[in-house]
Amino acid sequence: MNKKTLAIFLVIANFFTQISLGQDKNALDYPIADSNQATSIFISNNNDPLIEWAVNELADDIKEITGKRPEIVKTNTFTQKGIYIGEAGNALFQNKTISKELKGQWEKFSIKKEKDNLLVTGSDVRGTVYAVFEIVERLGVSPWKWWADVNPIKKENLILKLPQNGIISSPSVQYRGIFLNDEDWGLEPWAAKTFEPEVGNIGPKTYEKIFQLLLRLKANTIWPAMHPCTKGFFTVSGNKEMAQKYHIVIGSSHAEPMLRNNVDEWKHEIYGDYNYFTNSSKVNKYWQDRLDELKGANNQTVMTMGMRGVHDSKMEGAKDVKEAMVMVEKIIGIQREMLSKTFQKPLAAIPQAFVPYKEVLELYDNGLKVPDDVTLVWPDDNYGYIRRLSDEEEQKRSGGSGVYYHLSYWGRPHDYLWLNTVQPGLIWSELMKAYENGAKKMWIVNVGDIKPGEYNMELFLDLAWDTKSIKSDGLNQYLKNWVGREFSHNMAEELSAVFEEYYRLAFLRKPEYMGWSQTEPTTQIKLSDFTQEELWRRIEAYNSLMRKVDLMTSFVPQERKDAWFQLVVYPIKGAAYMNHKFLYWNLEALTTDLKQKENYLNLSAEAFVKIKELTDFYNNGMSKGKWNGMMSMHPRNLPVFDSIKASAIPQETLAKPISKTIITIQGNKFVANKGVKNYRWGAINGFGYSNNAVTLFPFKHSYFKSEKPSASYEFEVEKAGNYEIEVHFVPTHANKFDHEVGVQIDQTEIKSFSTNTKDRDNTWKQNVLRNSAIIKVPVSISAKGKHTVRIEVNQTGIVLDYITVITL
Repeated sequence: MNKKTLAIFLVIANFFTQISLGQDKNALDYPIADSNQATSIFISNNNDPLIEWAVNELADDIKEITGKRPEIVKTNTFTQKGIYIGEAGNALFQNKTISKELKGQWEKFSIKKEKDNLLVTGSDVRGTVYAVFEIVERLGVSPWKWWADVNPIKKENLILKLPQNGIISSPSVQYRGIFLNDEDWGLEPWAAKTFEPEVGNIGPKTYEKIFQLLLRLKANTIWPAMHPCTKGFFTVSGNKEMAQKYHIVIGSSHAEPMLRNNVDEWKHEIYGDYNYFTNSSKVNKYWQDRLDELKGANNQTVMTMGMRGVHDSKMEGAKDVKEAMVMVEKIIGIQREMLSKTFQKPLAAIPQAFVPYKEVLELYDNGLKVPDDVTLVWPDDNYGYIRRLSDEEEQKRSGGSGVYYHLSYWGRPHDYLWLNTVQPGLIWSELMKAYENGAKKMWIVNVGDIKPGEYNMELFLDLAWDTKSIKSDGLNQYLKNWVGREFSHNMAEELSAVFEEYYRLAFLRKPEYMGWSQTEPTTQIKLSDFTQEELWRRIEAYNSLMRKVDLMTSFVPQERKDAWFQLVVYPIKGAAYMNHKFLYWNLEALTTDLKQKENYLNLSAEAFVKIKELTDFYNNGMSKGKWNGMMSMHPRNLPVFDSIKASAIPQETLAKPISKTIITIQGNKFVANKGVKNYRWGAINGFGYSNNAVTLFPFKHSYFKSEKPSASYEFEVEKAGNYEIEVHFVPTHANKFDHEVGVQIDQTEIKSFSTNTKDRDNTWKQNVLRNSAIIKVPVSISAKGKHTVRIEVNQTGIVLDYITVITL
C-alpha cells in the first residue's frame, strides 16, 4: 500500500467512522464547552481532597482541549446549570435517588443527565474519582496523557456523549493493580537520574505520577518496586504519605510478607539469618516493627501472608516439603495474631492475601491450610498461563481468590523485559477463565517498568474493572478503539491490524527469544528452528509492518508525534529489527555464496544499529529527553541483545530441510463440533498463531467422562502415503496436570495424549518459548482425497490453536 492509497483508505475509514458515530440514536449529548465558555463545575463544601484533585484535573484537561477552564464552585444546593460532582453521601446529593442506589457500595459511580445538569456521583471517594476520569476519557483525553505524552487535541466545541440512561458502573474485581518489578533497566534509572534525582531512586514524586495513572485507569492497588536497586517503599520519606493522599492500597509481592521489602530492609549483619527455624524472635520483631509504623495512620493495605526467602527463593531452614508446610502454617497463625492485636480489628476486616508462587504452590497442593478469610492469589507460570485456580470448594472461601499475572518477567527459560508482546487474546482468555472460576477479589499484574507495556496494562485493568466489557470476539474492536483514542479514529482500522500481526508474530517467537538461547544458566545464541521459507516469510511480515507504520506517520496529529514513537514506532520497529538481526544471520549460515553471506551479515549488523538508534531517540530525542534512562535495549545484558560477531557464525553451511507441511487448518475452521451439557466450542479472536484459537465456553471448570466435547476437521491429500498430523494447543494448565485430548484420524482408533507439563521441565520451557504444546500423530493414509481429524477433550480450559498435516 503506497502513501496515496493509504490516504484514500484513511479518508474512507474516517467517513464510515463518522457515519457510525452519527447513527448512534441512543447517544445523549451534554455540552462541556463551546466558543464562548465552559460549563461550570459544582462540588460540595466538604469533599475529600482527592475528589477536589480529580475535579481540577478535569478542569485542566478541558482547558488543554478548548482553551477555556471551567469555573469550580463549592455549594450544597442545585442552583445553577452545570456539572455537579461528589460522593453520594454528602450534603449536595442527599436528596437524590441515586444516593440511595450507591449507598454502601464499593467504588460504584453514576453519571447521568438530570434536566440541564450533569450529575456525577460516587459511592465513595475512589468511586467518585473514577467517575470524573470516565468523563475525561470520553472527552478524548487518554489516561496515558502524561505517561506516554498523548497530548490532548485542540477543539473549540466539546461535547460529552453518554448513553440515554447515563452510566452506572462498579468494579468486577475488588482490588485491581500493578506490581512494579525488574525495574533495574528502566523505571529506577529513569527516576534516579532524570525525574527524581533529588532522591536518587524511586521516590514520592515518581509514585505520585504512578498513583495518578492508576486512578485514571480505575485501579486502586500497588505492589511497590522491590529489587535490590530500589529503596524499600516505606524507607523513603513521603512514599507512604503519597499513597494515603491518592487513596492507593499498598500490598507487597509473593516474597514480601507483612509489607516488608526484604532485599532492602533485612540487614543480615543486624538481624542474622532470615530463618524462622533458628531466628524467629528477630523475624517476628522485624514484622511487628512495620505494623507499629502503620498503626493509627490512614493507610489502606493488603497484607501478604506466609514466608519465603529474602528474595524470590524458597523459605530457609526447611528440610523437606512437610517441614516447610508445617512451619508456614505456624507462621501464618503468628502473623494473624500480630495483625489482630496491632490493629484491634477482627481478622476478617484486615485484608490478607496468600500467593502460592513457585514452590509455595507445592506446599499448598500437599495440604497447607490457609485461613478461610485470606484471599488465595493464584499466579501464572510467569509466561501468561495461570497455574491453578480455585476448585468448587475453594470458591466457597470467604476470602475469595485472585490472580497474579505477568506482562514482563526476569527468569528461566528466558526473560522478556524489553518489549511488551503478550498476546491480548491470551490475557483475555486466562483472566476470563480465572474470573469464571471465582477469582474476583484481587488482580495484580506485573508490568515491569510500566513502559513500554501501556496497551496490555490498560487491557488488564479494564477487564478487572468490567469483565463484561470485552467479549471473545471483541478484542479487535477494543484495539481499534484504543488506537483511535490515542491517535485518530481514521487510522484505527489499519493501525489495529498492524498491532494484531505484531502480537501474533511475537506469539510465535518473542523478540527476546530470537537467539534461541536461555538463561539461568545463560546460554549463547544459536541458529533458529525456522526453515528458509519461514525465515523469509517472517522477514517480509515485519517489513510490511514497518512500511505501514512509515506510511501512517504523516497522518498522526502533531500533538501526538512523541506518543506515536513510543507507543507504535519503537515497539514495532524494535521487534522487526531484532528479528532481522537473527533472521539474516540464519540466512547467512544457509548459503554458500560468499557475496550473499557478506550481504546478510551486513543486514544483520545494520539491524543492531537501527535498534541502537531507536533506543537513543527514545531516551534523548523524544519528548525533549523526558524519558532519558527509561528504555534499555539490553536488559540484564543477555547475549540475545548483542550485535552478532563474526565468531558466532558457523564455519560450515547448515542444510535446513525444506518445509514438508502441506496443509494448515485453523482451530476455528471445524466442519463439525459437539458440545456437552451447556458447553460449546467458540473462537477467541487475537489469540494464537491462527488469531482464532478455540476452546470451550463457558470457562467454568468441568470434567467430561463418558461423553466428551469434540471438534472435527477435514483435509485432502493428493496421494496415499505416510503422514504426520500435528495438533497445536496453547500450553494452558490444569489444577491436577490432567489435561487430556483424544485424536482420531478417519475411523481409526482414537489415541489419547496428555498436554500438561509439571513444574518447570524441559518440555514446559520449550512450550512457553513457542507458546505451543504439540501432539504428533503418525498416520498411514491408504487413499487420496478427503480425510477427517477429530479432537476430543476431557475438560474445559484446553485451547486448540491449529492443525498441520505433514508428509513423511
